[in-house]
Amino acid sequence: MKTSLPGAALCLAALLSGCGGVSLWPFDSSGSTEQSRKPADATEYLCDGGKVFYVRNLDSDAVWLIAPDRQIRLERPAGTKDAIYTAGKVRLEITAQAATLLDAPAQFLGCRRPDTK
Repeated sequence: MKTSLPGAALCLAALLSGCGGVSLWPFDSSGSTEQSRKPADATEYLCDGGKVFYVRNLDSDAVWLIAPDRQIRLERPAGTKDAIYTAGKVRLEITAQAATLLDAPAQFLGCRRPDTK
């Protein structure tokens, strides 16, 4: 007995259509709850243009930057008292009210924590 591929696919689709509880779509949101995109123990910064990044404090002289395209450890340069952290050409400046992230060619300007206005 020879079965054609289109015929087998049609038969499989007919069988699956009777199974209302089966979903082959991997992005189905039914029955699932959305998880927060904010990493644990990190501070969120919302910037101009809808840009977002996160900062996790590691110790008094280092932070972990969680940017849209990568994660990187930034260190406070020796002798610096300000909240300025760098790694190569990446520079993060944090004040009590705002933050600026320069990661050429990207610039995250006008950044604020959501809980500050």
